[in-house]
Parts: sequence; structure tokens; C-alpha cells
Amino acid sequence: MNLSLGIVGAGQFSGQFATLFQAHPGVRDVYVTDLLPERAERLVAAQGLAGTFPSYEAMLESPAVDAVAIFTQRWTHGPLVLQGLAAGKHVYSAVPMAITVEEMAAIIDAVRATGLTYMMGETSHYHPATVHARNQIAAGAFGRLFYAEGDYVHDMDLGFYEAYQYSGGENWKATASYPPLLYPTHAVGGVLGAWQTHAVSVSAIGVRDERGDGVFDRSVSQFDNDVSNATALFEVAGGGSFRTNEFRRVGYPSHIRESRFRFFGTEASMEQLATVALWQDKKGVEDISELLEPKPTLAPDDPSLAHIAPELRAAFTSGSAPVHDRSRLPREFDHLHNGHEGSHHFLVDDFVTAVTTRTLPPVNAWVAARYTLPGVIAHESARQGGVRLEIPDFGDAPEA
Repeated sequence: MNLSLGIVGAGQFSGQFATLFQAHPGVRDVYVTDLLPERAERLVAAQGLAGTFPSYEAMLESPAVDAVAIFTQRWTHGPLVLQGLAAGKHVYSAVPMAITVEEMAAIIDAVRATGLTYMMGETSHYHPATVHARNQIAAGAFGRLFYAEGDYVHDMDLGFYEAYQYSGGENWKATASYPPLLYPTHAVGGVLGAWQTHAVSVSAIGVRDERGDGVFDRSVSQFDNDVSNATALFEVAGGGSFRTNEFRRVGYPSHIRESRFRFFGTEASMEQLATVALWQDKKGVEDISELLEPKPTLAPDDPSLAHIAPELRAAFTSGSAPVHDRSRLPREFDHLHNGHEGSHHFLVDDFVTAVTTRTLPPVNAWVAARYTLPGVIAHESARQGGVRLEIPDFGDAPEA
């Protein structure tokens, strides 16, 4: 089975994925729609795609489209996913899954009722540190894992101003104030992508922004948010805890590595910083930096990245790390750009494979909820001054 795909949103991110979807042997045609039709038309012309649709509704009504891939503003995903599933389309969605408990519950109900494929495109599930920790946990190398840390440290000054201006138009400051804890999956997904558990409670603290430039200004914010940095401490099922940081004002080189992770067990531990990664046990320390380091496959000055802020380009150019197993990927991907620590190739292949073989993708609706919902509850905890709140859980995905 070859599927035809409709890309929803022709912004800075989706063009990189359009290339990969079009190259995948399991994909027949790629279409595009955008609220700004000229953006969709430019993407189709630049990459020789199958064509455009005047609206998302028109795309969903077309029998020529089997699946949709949603690359729109982060707070719009839940309703668009539900529309797609209701129209009988398989759905790939950029992160986050949704921004309310109710939206996530509705998506899970729709996937269960329709039998359609849903996958959230969480890059940290394929992050080299997550992959290595997952392998080491499976081998028992950590002993009993009892604590982990996940950071998404991306300063606004390093490309985010330009990204929000591109997507938000004249009122971009209203949306640039998006609450950090409502974008939790790069930090949470990297931890839980390795540690097979889920969060059951959280206490979180937010730091009020002081830049004074109209971003994270509560009177301007669409989200009534004035917090730019936040930290959450989660309790996990089975015992143990993990901590995540979501920082948007931070002196840190996020263009080198924006997501990073640490895992601590009774027999060994693993820690990652911007340029160094270490494996440690009771005997000593091993530098595993090279094992986890993706090698770029696209130059930062490539013309295809001209519309992307220079500080953001590293996320679109990374190749694969030695820890990645590329043997199952299509050979068509071997010389194509990758991104976000080598995750893009795996994201596209896992979605296409899930649809064409009717199997559950790794980050299915149930997993996506476990990566997303902790942040939603953490945001509420921070708004209540750090009170500890229980995190609902929708359970494991059903057996195939």
C-alpha cells in the first residue's frame, strides 16, 4: 500500500518533512494547504509536490488524500487532529498532542473508535541520548532506575523571535508568550522515551519574565502568561521521579543542543551536556560523546534554509549518531537532510510504516498523552504556586 499525504501548514518546519515524505517509497503523492495560499503554492513549486488545497476542509473531503501531517501553531493541534480522524484520515501531528486533558481524551477515543493511525512527531523519542538510555535500560545496565532529568533549554534570542514573527504576523507577541510547560514533550518525551513508566503527580514552579519587551507580558499574552522559565518535578508509577526544565530566557547555546538528558540508577548513571556525554558506574567514567553525536548532512548555508533564522538551522541539518540504527530506513533517505538530533528520518518512516502495515507507531496516541499531559498539569501546578497535583493517565495502548 502506498499512501497519499496532505501537509497542513507550509511554515518553516513542514518543508523539511515534505522532502522526506515525498522521498519515502511508501508515499505516493504529497499535497499542501495553508491559511496563506501563497505559502502552500511556493512549497509545492519548490519541491515539485502534487498540488495544493484551498483549505483544510477541502483536503479532508478529498478521496485523493489518505493521511494528513499537521504542522500548524502548537495550540491548534488538538482540534485539527480530531477533524482529520473524523474525516477518516490517518494523522501525523507535530508536538504537542494538544493543550487540554479533554482534547487528549477525545483524540484517544477517536483513535480507538476509528482504528486509524495517529502519531505525534516527538523528536526526543529518537534523541541519541534517549536511544542509548533505552538500550541500556533494556539491558539492565542502570540497575534500578530511580531518577532522571530532561531539559528543553532554548533561549528566545536564539531564533524564536524570528520564528514567532514568521508564524504570528502583526500580533506575534501575543503568541510568543506560549507557556513553556505547555510545550513539554521534548523534555518529558526524552525521559519517558527511555524509562518505561509514566508520571503520576507533579509540582512545578514558574519564573516571571522581566525582559519587558512585550513578550511574556500578561496583558498582551493570548495565554494570560508571564512565565518564561519553569521547572517541574514528577513522581512516576512504580517509584522514582524525574525533573524537567523548560527555559526560554537562559544563557546556554541551544543552537548546539537544545534537549539534553540524565539518568540515574543504582548501578550506573548517564549525563549529557551541550557538548559532552558521560557514562558512569562505580568503577569510573566513560566519555560517550562521540556515540551520541549526529554528523551534519546539510550545510547551514544551504539555500533551502534561507528562510530560517541562522540560530535555528542546526535543528534541520543534523545527520544520524552512531547509536542510531539506520538499517530499517529507506535507502532513499541516505543522502537527504535530517534534523533534531537525527530524528526526522525515523519520524517519517515510523508514521508511514504504521499506516501501511496497520500497526501502532512508537509515539501513538496513548504514548503521546503520557509525553504531553504531564506538562499541562505542571502548568496548572505552577499557576497555583507549586501545589502538587495528580496526573490522569489513559493507560497503555491496546494490544494490536
